[in-house]
Parts: sequence; C-alpha cells; structure tokens
Amino acid sequence: MADRVIVRQGTRDTLFVGPDGSPAVGEGPAPLDAAVLEVSGGYLGWSVLAGQRFPVAVIDDADTAQEWIWAVYGAGIALAVDEFGGAPVELPPDPGLPALVDTARKLGYAHWAARWWPASTLDGITPLDELLLDAEIATLTAECDLLVDGADAIIPIVDDRLDGPAQRPGAARAEDYALAAGPVTAADALVLARGVGGWDWRRCPPGLVDASERALSWEVRRRSGATTIRITAVAAPRLRTAVPPHLHPHAVVRTPAATAAAELILTGDTWTAEAPAPAQAESGVTVEILMPGVGTPETADLDGARIRRQLREFAVARLRTAAQDPGDDLLLAEIAAAATDTDF
Repeated sequence: MADRVIVRQGTRDTLFVGPDGSPAVGEGPAPLDAAVLEVSGGYLGWSVLAGQRFPVAVIDDADTAQEWIWAVYGAGIALAVDEFGGAPVELPPDPGLPALVDTARKLGYAHWAARWWPASTLDGITPLDELLLDAEIATLTAECDLLVDGADAIIPIVDDRLDGPAQRPGAARAEDYALAAGPVTAADALVLARGVGGWDWRRCPPGLVDASERALSWEVRRRSGATTIRITAVAAPRLRTAVPPHLHPHAVVRTPAATAAAELILTGDTWTAEAPAPAQAESGVTVEILMPGVGTPETADLDGARIRRQLREFAVARLRTAAQDPGDDLLLAEIAAAATDTDF
C-alpha cells in the first residue's frame, strides 16, 4: 500500500495524482500490465504486476474530478488539487470511501483481464470465461457509479444463459501440440531456416492467438526450385467459431533484404500461411504477427518478452491462489478457471 501520494503537473495541461514514480496514462507508452479506468474528469491507472492499491490519476478536468478525489485519496488531497499552484505537493492518502478504492481497482483489473489475460494452451493457462467476466464487470461498474465515465461507465449486457461457468467443448491440451519442434516438412524439401517464438500482444485483438512464447513457428523451405516460408501459430484457447476475414491476423516476414506479409488462415486449432520467401530468407528471418491497424511499432515495448513472461507467471500464481484459497480480490472468472484448470 502506498503511504504517500504526490500531486504534480502532468503533461498536456493535466494533473498527476498518485504514488510517485508510477507510470501514468498518457505519459509515454503504457506498459502491458497497465490497468486503466476512465473516470469523470480523467483516468485512473494501476500496475497489475506492482499490486499497488492506490491508482495513479491523470486529471484533465479538476472541477469534475472533485466528485471522487476525496473518496479515493482523501479530503486533504482533494484540497491540494483544488489549490494546486504548480509546485508538487506530497501527502498521505486518507480515502473517504476505502471500499470504493478496492472496488475501482478490481474493476480496472477486470477490464485488463478481458484484454490481456495470457490464455495459453501451450503454457497451460486457462482462459477466463467471458460471460462470468462480463457479469462481474457489470456488477463492479454499478458499484463504481461515483467514479466511472465514458466507455467504462457502460454496463455490459450479460447473456441471460449465464448460470455457471461455460463449458469448453473439445478443449485442447498442451500435449496435443508439438509446435516447438517446428511444422511438418515435406520429405523432399530442404529446410534453410526455422524458428520458434512469441509475438507482441499489442498488435492483435485478444482471443485470436495463444499467448505463449512458443506459439509462433516458421520454416523456410527450398523445393522444386522455389523458396517458400510457412508460418504456423497456435490459436487462442476456445477459438472455435469462424473468424471473419477482416479479423485474420497477418504474418510479417523480415529478412536482411526485404519484407513480405501473408494473411493467416484458421484451420482447426492453428493459424497458418505459406508464401514465397523474401530475398535472403536463408540468411536470417524474423516473423511477427499483427493485425493491420492494431497497435503501432512505435508503441511496442522493447522489453515486451520479459513483461509477457512476468504476466504469465502472474496469471499462473492467481490461478493457484484461486484453487487453494480464493479471496475477495480474485475475479469470479479466475475462481471458475482454477476449478477447471485440471481439465485444460
């Protein structure tokens, strides 16, 4: 728990309120573990990995934000915001509604889990049930009506069939995949290069591709005078329905001399593509998965592989806790996922 909160000038005519040193929304690229909640007069943010209780607020309308600042941070910090003259002010938080602080944090985390939960067949991380998650987001949103605004104030419409955890028909298991060994190669093809790796979660919508660092593999082949590259990616767990073409991920292949792209096609539990290999593919290949228009290379986290590993470890720990000693800070979808984890 943070014992000091700082009020200071932010960027672009905003005010920053929160634990000093914590990343704020809009101040540089948001890390993968950033949980964000749109509130009246600004945004609240938490670091999922840091486990901070008090959020970082970025306030663009201080008068409107006064409706909740006292409840989240206390009357003293609300007064400091009202009288802010440019010099940083540091005070201990004394929330007027301590329960609201915890509920808002849980709601921000639920929104994060809906987007970034690292569901993986390969790594054995059970996906969260979307109906349960939407139901809890709806409940938490109603409890945070003093705070929430904009898109986050809209209460999800929950499917009226929700009466318990949804079942996974034909759920795949990690041992069903031998993808780390590379794709199957034709007997008369010469393999020039191959690789296995992960992908930048920022570049695709959730629920399409397995979150593992072993989800993506490629192989450069020479056969009958032609050089091709075959890309394979494990589909996200529970992806059982047809995906519209405009939501198909694309593979971008880069070599020292050229770049090429190919649309991935879903066949069973895998996304695949095969295309002519760019020049000098035998000298070195990097492969990325992305959806055009989702994320940008400029906002990619250069330390993404490490953060993704930490988030997978975080998810595994949450599921373990949910199975052994579930507490109030856990989502109902996490508790349900832990109960079905042995079948995943």
